[in-house]
Amino acid sequence: MEVREIKALLALMQEYGLVELEIDDKKKGRVRLVRARQEHDLATISPPAVAPATSPPAASVPRRVRAPATDGEAPQPPKVAENERLVTSPMVGTFYRAASPDATPFVEEGDSMLKGQTLCIIEAMKMMNEIEADVGGRIAKILCQNGQAVEYGQPLMVVEIN
Repeated sequence: MEVREIKALLALMQEYGLVELEIDDKKKGRVRLVRARQEHDLATISPPAVAPATSPPAASVPRRVRAPATDGEAPQPPKVAENERLVTSPMVGTFYRAASPDATPFVEEGDSMLKGQTLCIIEAMKMMNEIEADVGGRIAKILCQNGQAVEYGQPLMVVEIN
C-alpha cells in the first residue's frame, strides 16, 4: 500500500472518529491502523500477506465527497496569470500560517520568498507537515484562513514567479 493511500486512510479515521481500521486487500496486502487514546496517534502496518480462502471480502472505504458551494455550483479555483502559480495542499488537514498561535506567520501577502522556503503548515493526524515553495517569487494572495480545514489539491496561495 502506498504512503498516500495510508495518509488518506488516516485522514478518514480522524474525520469519522474511528479508533481502529483494518483493511485486507489481496493485491496490496493488509494494513491495520490504530489510533492511540493519548496525545499522538499510532499507525501499525503489517507486511502483505496471502489471505486465506475463507477470509471476508476486502473492506470498502467511503470516499470523501466535497460539499457543493452555497450557490449550487462547485467552487472554482482562482484564475492565475501566466507568471503566477497556485500552491495547493498535498493532503487533507488543517492549514496554519505559523508554527504556533503566538508566532509570526511564515509569509504575508506581498512577501518575497525563495525556493524551498516554508510557506505554511498542514496538520494531518497530529503531524505538522511544512509546505515549501517549489519556486522563488512573491506571495500574491493567501487563499486560506489560519486554522481552516483543507482538502487534497485545494489552492492555498497564489505565487507570482520571478
